[in-house]
Amino acid sequence: MLNYILIFDSILFDFDGVLADTEPIHYECWLEILAPFGIQPTWDFYQRECIGISDRLMVERISTPALFDLIWPKYAAKQALFRHKLTLKSPFLTETTTLVSDLSPHYKLAVVSSSGRSEVEPPLVRAGIREHFQAMVCGREGGNLKPSPDPYLHAAVLLNAKKPLVVEDSAAGETSGRAAGFEVLRVTSAEAVPSELRRLLSNFR
Repeated sequence: MLNYILIFDSILFDFDGVLADTEPIHYECWLEILAPFGIQPTWDFYQRECIGISDRLMVERISTPALFDLIWPKYAAKQALFRHKLTLKSPFLTETTTLVSDLSPHYKLAVVSSSGRSEVEPPLVRAGIREHFQAMVCGREGGNLKPSPDPYLHAAVLLNAKKPLVVEDSAAGETSGRAAGFEVLRVTSAEAVPSELRRLLSNFR
């Protein structure tokens, strides 16, 4: 249980790589889609260059203009494959779902993701934690994508939040949160989120 002085009135979570350990699943899906084109980015490259940006920009980075015109039409297939894989195994750690449940009585919570709502909301519902989030901002629902501040500013408006804490794992996400004027916790991995967030909040006990 938490017993914190509420320095923050809300916590705004990124989804992929923060609430959910989905980046390896995204990577697996892209490898399947890209294989016929002879493109197989390494996991290190994907982590460094492709996380926290739009899928369209990711494809632009890993392909030539001519290949982009062939690969991008496959995007819908990639999204369908990703959604299917999420039905096979929950991307949430038990420690993370417990954390969300513990935080919910004390903070207003939101999910702020560049991914579409169809990729984000169903897994939250299946995991039984959707009810803990008072707001969701997915894709371009809040305006421009990260690193623009638009998504986090929109989430704060939806929550009527004055002092949010943003939890992010990517450079683009961190830039977005800071550009919105909010404090940002840059986590090292989805697995580390529960311990790193609890540690930060415990500093204000």
